[in-house]
Amino acid sequence: MFLRTKTLVAALAASTLLASGATARELVINTDTSDPAPKKAFEQLIADFEAEYPDIKVTWNLFDHEGYKTSIRNFLTADSPDLANWYAGNRMLPYVKAGLFAPIDDVWDEHNLHETLAPAAASMTIDGKKWGIPYTYYQWGVYYRLDIFNKLGIEEPKTFDELLAACDTLNANGITPITIGTKYLWTAAGVFDYLDLRTNGYDFHMALTQGEIPWTDDRVRAVFANWKKMLDHDCFIDNHPSWSWQEALAPMVQGEAAMYVMGNFAVAPLREAGLTDDQLDFFQFPVIDPSIPLAEEAPTDTVHLAANAKNVEEAKLFLAFLARPDVQTKINATLGQLPIAKGAEIADDKFLREGYEMLSNTTGGIAQFFDRDAPAEMAKAGMEGFQEFMVKPERLDAILERLEKVRQRVYK
Repeated sequence: MFLRTKTLVAALAASTLLASGATARELVINTDTSDPAPKKAFEQLIADFEAEYPDIKVTWNLFDHEGYKTSIRNFLTADSPDLANWYAGNRMLPYVKAGLFAPIDDVWDEHNLHETLAPAAASMTIDGKKWGIPYTYYQWGVYYRLDIFNKLGIEEPKTFDELLAACDTLNANGITPITIGTKYLWTAAGVFDYLDLRTNGYDFHMALTQGEIPWTDDRVRAVFANWKKMLDHDCFIDNHPSWSWQEALAPMVQGEAAMYVMGNFAVAPLREAGLTDDQLDFFQFPVIDPSIPLAEEAPTDTVHLAANAKNVEEAKLFLAFLARPDVQTKINATLGQLPIAKGAEIADDKFLREGYEMLSNTTGGIAQFFDRDAPAEMAKAGMEGFQEFMVKPERLDAILERLEKVRQRVYK
């Protein structure tokens, strides 16, 4: 199921400890960072930690993604590591409520992390306590063909009305405004999340994904009313249920579509397909209600102290180490993502710079993503409903009633 790696202190240091009669300290970390870049980043992270704390031996248990998801609850209960990686927001909620993660407010207080990690502080807070260290995230927003906008005299939309007007101008010139592929559903969730965050705000969005608000609530209907405006203005490409998110990049590359509501991971394939940074740009999803602080979608990876940890002191040293700006600079250079710690440096990349500037100044909160913020059954039903609405908006009442039945079952 998983690959076990043991990183050891240097032989000389180890022999010195043994000769002196000292007892080597231990730390056990479980992660699912098995893809090449995350694996490399964690290898270096652990090596750097051991270099700074040579009396601590780290045992690193590395799982594949699927194995980790099915094993995390079991190992946190029966054979607990000291630390485990996971995700912020509602994705960590079940493990907090089950008493499997431990709060680390003392680490946040001692190291001034309320300031250093401020952009992600809300997403790490449950019941007024902090439950881990966020170390990397990436922005969502609207990626667009700058050259097409310039040719047609379209400015970056700052408001929802300006976005709708941009869609009208693009349609009038034979260009589809927004490409999207909803074959695997989650891309539609990105649109829903932003419309809800801009219509109702972060707290409402979190309450909705936690099952505290009925899907038939008028405030939820207001989100779909704004979505219906986008459909009425023909903002989205046809046949999107037949396309994966990658396939939906092609119209943008070919100049047949101008925008994509997407995460920063779309940049690499767009560049590989031939678009240059002179042709491609990014803007923050526009304002709908000026009274609502702008929250952003930025899936955040985290490390947590297990409630059953045996080496708590060593674990908290590692968590404080991971929160440092210099450490987050290094790990994110390998990941190709954004550090959260203020004062960290980012890679010399146009889109990472824009994302870092946006997220560092976010005052409205950081959402994770619909299928991270909501339980699995609710997320699946919600995303099916979002796709259905985009194709058949006249079915809204039936969709919301169905989602409400799922909510009542999932959260009972």
